[in-house]
Amino acid sequence: MADESDESVADELRSVPIRVVLAEDHKLVREGIHELLEGEPDFKVVGEASTTEEAQIVVRREHPDVVLVDIQLPSEGGIALLRCLAAEMPETRAVVLSAYDDQVYVTEALEAGAVGYLLKTTSRHELVAAVRAVVMGATVFDREISRRALQPAPHQTREPCSHLTARELDVVRLIATSASNKQIALALGLGIRTVESYVSNVLTKLGLSSRTELALWAVRHHVEGGQAVTPGQ
Repeated sequence: MADESDESVADELRSVPIRVVLAEDHKLVREGIHELLEGEPDFKVVGEASTTEEAQIVVRREHPDVVLVDIQLPSEGGIALLRCLAAEMPETRAVVLSAYDDQVYVTEALEAGAVGYLLKTTSRHELVAAVRAVVMGATVFDREISRRALQPAPHQTREPCSHLTARELDVVRLIATSASNKQIALALGLGIRTVESYVSNVLTKLGLSSRTELALWAVRHHVEGGQAVTPGQ
């Protein structure tokens, strides 16, 4: 049964447009994303930028809900923009939208403050669902990145996970695939409060402070198993 409080929060958010800034240097790509998002009733593109400096100016002026960031943004680069946003406007959610799927880029982006990493091969539906998900507090990854992050590394030991219970590992696996607490509850047959308790326990055990840090920990330690859960499922 759907959680009524979750649905009411979602309805309230949908009643106010999600304000988005696009930080992308390729005009054709930028225009395409702009048109795509503006085609949705709950989105409003409030600014565009083609360099790091332009993006900083636009974001400081508009205070958007979400910024879509190209990792290879000219001048200082997308990572510099992510760090700036994390330091100055932590309430603004930054999602990387990149042509590059290298693990180094993914790790650097998350460490710099990104709450998601999508590839430019993502579908319209997946992009829209991802932006809505991050506004609700989720961390999102492209399907391919999630799939590879969940594959065990060669000669991997289980030591980093040895102090987590089997159920806690189930929760971590799903968080690594960008699942929300509601999705985790449905997948594992648990109540949302129970899931919240598991997440809190895991963060305490690992010495982490947020779901984003936990998702990064899962990627680094190749927490294996499970199917990718994408926003909107």
